Amino acid sequence: MVAPATVTAVITGAAGCTVQPADGEGGGRSPVRIELPSGTPSAPRASGGGVGAQPGGPDGTPGGTPGGRPAGTPGAAERARVLWSRGDSGRDVRELQARLRQVAWLFHGPTGLYDEPTEKAVRGFQGRRGLPPTGRTDSATWRRLVAMTREPGTWELYLMGGQPADDPDPRCRSGRVLCISKSSRTLRWMIGGRTVTTLPVRFGSEYTPTREGVFRVYWKSRDHVSTLYDSPMPYAMFFSGGQAVHYSPDFAARGYGGTSHGCVNVRDERAIAALYEQVRDGDKVVVHW
Repeated sequence: MVAPATVTAVITGAAGCTVQPADGEGGGRSPVRIELPSGTPSAPRASGGGVGAQPGGPDGTPGGTPGGRPAGTPGAAERARVLWSRGDSGRDVRELQARLRQVAWLFHGPTGLYDEPTEKAVRGFQGRRGLPPTGRTDSATWRRLVAMTREPGTWELYLMGGQPADDPDPRCRSGRVLCISKSSRTLRWMIGGRTVTTLPVRFGSEYTPTREGVFRVYWKSRDHVSTLYDSPMPYAMFFSGGQAVHYSPDFAARGYGGTSHGCVNVRDERAIAALYEQVRDGDKVVVHW
């Protein structure tokens, strides 16, 4: 039981958690820029189709040969070879989308699905480059895009979530636990050492960090609203002062382009609504790297 004075302090503190916004050529507004943490490994380079291949010259082609045509310059058949098109999915499509974001032709995702916005972005990029505006990513389009961009890091590939979860912390292997990993930006809901569900999450900024350690859910508030910032915190499950796990519409819209004031933001409203019904007061919360 929390003393009345403590409850008052807790509720006041809970209001201190809300969204903070993050600080080319292209088809419109400036893209979200992601500051990669020191030591973050690059995403693995995909094999086949030239994915991740680095060009030798400023136009994406290697140096010349005695035959007259520059070495590696594709013929008509190679230029027409389609690598990905609408309906395709996978890690390679994520990289395509991440590179399109770097040059401000795409503003959603990466999702890993070659959808209508991706097709439109590719068509726009092709038209600006003087390439046939098919909306399909062929070899010539890919080489030009690679020449203009850098290889995306892990956070860029999983900007909207979906990054594979790392192994659970040993403290999460017993009981009912919200096991939250800062390194993979995931929340595992675990019961008796078994993972029931996994959700992408984001955290506070370096100035308002999400606290690490072992905590307990001490208060649930389904339709909570921050009293300091007048911002909604639906499905809030408070575990440390004003810090809570809760749904964030901003995360759903912008991905990792923003941060909280210390809360653990969830982007999937349906998933956290289901999680909220399962979690009880007193359940353990482990926040770790």
